[in-house]
Amino acid sequence: MGRDAWCPRLHAQSCGFRDHGAGLRELGATVVGLSAQTIEEQRETAERLQLPHAVAADPDLRLAEALRLPTFDFEDRTLYRRLALVAESGRIVKVFYPVFPPDENAAEVAAWLRARLG
Repeated sequence: MGRDAWCPRLHAQSCGFRDHGAGLRELGATVVGLSAQTIEEQRETAERLQLPHAVAADPDLRLAEALRLPTFDFEDRTLYRRLALVAESGRIVKVFYPVFPPDENAAEVAAWLRARLG
């Protein structure tokens, strides 16, 4: 599925990482999405959007608490704000936040990785 394929605005960041996945892998990156959704909700979304990367379920927001990640409340749920973390050897070395526009975040991460690699 290409960049101009249908993708709801709500999932623009995930679809960007889907569409840039091959290039990110060539740069040595492993993409893992993070969501406050349950694994069942994520499975449906990942199948519908054809996401090739893993998505970690964190409905209890344990990672948000441990890393002080930004969240927001919507209706009766607390969700993660859009961000991207780059980790090397278990350490976060770059944070992309805020993420706007979300559909360009994966390209921004790829450009940062290319520059870092020289």
